[in-house]
Amino acid sequence: MNLLELESLTKRFDGLIANENVNFKLSKGEIQSIIGPNGAGKTTLISMISGHLAPSEGRILFEQQDITRLSVEQRGRLGIIRKFQTPSVFLGLNVYDNIELASIAGGVRRKQLSKEVSAVFDLIGLGDQRFQLASTLSHGHRQWLEIGLLLAAQAKLLLLDEPTAGMTVEETNATVLLIQNLTRNLGLSAIVIEHDINFIKNLKAPVTVLHLGKVFSQGSFQEIANNPSVKSIYLGTE
Repeated sequence: MNLLELESLTKRFDGLIANENVNFKLSKGEIQSIIGPNGAGKTTLISMISGHLAPSEGRILFEQQDITRLSVEQRGRLGIIRKFQTPSVFLGLNVYDNIELASIAGGVRRKQLSKEVSAVFDLIGLGDQRFQLASTLSHGHRQWLEIGLLLAAQAKLLLLDEPTAGMTVEETNATVLLIQNLTRNLGLSAIVIEHDINFIKNLKAPVTVLHLGKVFSQGSFQEIANNPSVKSIYLGTE
């Protein structure tokens, strides 16, 4: 059964077509990467999935439920949670309190709170920084903390918009392993928008290429990378 289905999704802005007739499916426990040149419609598409934008046409199904007109908050309660490009964490609180607040918001009961928070720390690898102010974390660690907030809020579908922005090579490689672990071992699903082609390659996930608001190509990274048309619009040609 598909976790998410986009059916002929279209978005217009005063005559400008940002996305047109996009069809897309995602299974439980699956990662899919979305790439494309600037202006391809990637952010618009993920904004329609998260509820930040309403589609002009088409439907969005989540766990076979039509969520096309649900709000961001309603989708969040279903487990659809978005991470934006810039980390959005509570800078004046320590790392532990950030995770604890997100767990409470996700409906975790008080008696389970400590166990749930510890489980998140085990996943994101920030246990040594748990009592450190979020404002003092490196940019990469803030990115991981925000992924932790999504987990604490009981996400089922992670919408990750450039999750490695500002990271070192080592942090980027660790983020690949983190996302793979979340999907393979916890059964979460993820849609990843990213410009770092090495990151996309190492993620080893199916890739959807958007161009001029439409699905231009879909396949494995190798299939996409070897497609001359994709190279010409995005990856570059020799």
